[in-house]
Amino acid sequence: MARPFASAHRLDVFEQEIAQFDAFQSVTQSTERIYQITPTHKQRVPYYTNEFWTSRQRQANPLHEISYRACFKPQLPGFFIDRLTLAGDVVLDPFMGRGTTPLEAALRDRIPYGSDVNPLSRYLLWPRLRPPQFDQVRHRLDSILWRHHGAIPEELLVFYHPETLRHICALKTYLEGRDQEGKLDEVDDWIRMVALNRLTGHSSGFFSVYSMPPNQAVSVASQRRINARRQQVPPARDVPGILLRKTKSLLRQSGIEGSARLKKLAAQARLMVARADYIPEVQDESVSLVVTSPPFLDVVDYAADNWLRCWFLGIQSEQLAITRPHRLEAWRQQMTSVLSELRRVMKAGGVVAMEVGEVRKGRVDLEETVIASAIESGLHVRMVMVQQQSFTKTARCWGVTNNRGGTNSQRIVLLSK
Repeated sequence: MARPFASAHRLDVFEQEIAQFDAFQSVTQSTERIYQITPTHKQRVPYYTNEFWTSRQRQANPLHEISYRACFKPQLPGFFIDRLTLAGDVVLDPFMGRGTTPLEAALRDRIPYGSDVNPLSRYLLWPRLRPPQFDQVRHRLDSILWRHHGAIPEELLVFYHPETLRHICALKTYLEGRDQEGKLDEVDDWIRMVALNRLTGHSSGFFSVYSMPPNQAVSVASQRRINARRQQVPPARDVPGILLRKTKSLLRQSGIEGSARLKKLAAQARLMVARADYIPEVQDESVSLVVTSPPFLDVVDYAADNWLRCWFLGIQSEQLAITRPHRLEAWRQQMTSVLSELRRVMKAGGVVAMEVGEVRKGRVDLEETVIASAIESGLHVRMVMVQQQSFTKTARCWGVTNNRGGTNSQRIVLLSK
């Protein structure tokens, strides 16, 4: 693991390391591009292409194993956290999604900050910064009355066996009641988080019949078509048993000492439900590093993908204020506003690592727009790192082959204040 280095020279040393990087037996390819930012201003940007972190599955802490659409691997933020920060520094992600960057920061003894306009993000991350012990979860699940005497949402029977749906509704009612009584604790938070991750999926480890991967809940009509095509009927599932097995998997590396260390950092954490371009809870010049990935135009509909999770939480997904600009110019304006806010909260010498990719079947490289927005917001463009990668099993579920569709490469634009 690389040691962090002095602030005044860290980016120069970092660039030297990247240019010579060979940890995975491949040599960095170095090029540069000249961008015409304005009629009178050109920007030289170094490009470095290599495999900088592994693309293999399950190489990070198991606490990360919560599904969310279009999330990056923990090795990405870990790469920059190790090299560009020290223990106790603040690391921020203003588009935190499932919380990969803040969680990885905490696991590496940095103070985790994160925000997202979708309140679901906080529900998914906060419990993993305060993980309970396995026996606490087991005892709590044993104490829940798994009976639901009220009406069940019959449209959801395309996903669930009637008895399974009654158990899900019983858990939902239990959590809502604990919240209303002010008794919701970290064990309840954890159970709710795991349940959100087990609502739908494509194996017997989920509450539902075979569906799409758990990072996207298909519509009722789409699930009805899946059931007809596969000639399947939702089977009965052991809801508390599934919750307990997933808990055991997530906690398999934590232990008492690891959980205590995370909780100590969680006491300093700030997790906000906020727009990325307006995070007033974060003080001026307080952040050392930002590692983030903004939505790629309107490629992903985060509200629609999470409608079932929002139902379980009692959130109206269609009312979430998630912006999905279709036009590149609107996205550029949004990124300029976001980067201006990040410049405010960053320390002098602070760094932004913004992961983007190509969209519109490879016709649009978003890093060009980020570079223009960064210059407009007063940040310095240091380099673009291109991570060579192969698609993972999730991409293959969609029938996507490497370098044929989707986002073919990770491009990390490195900016400094």
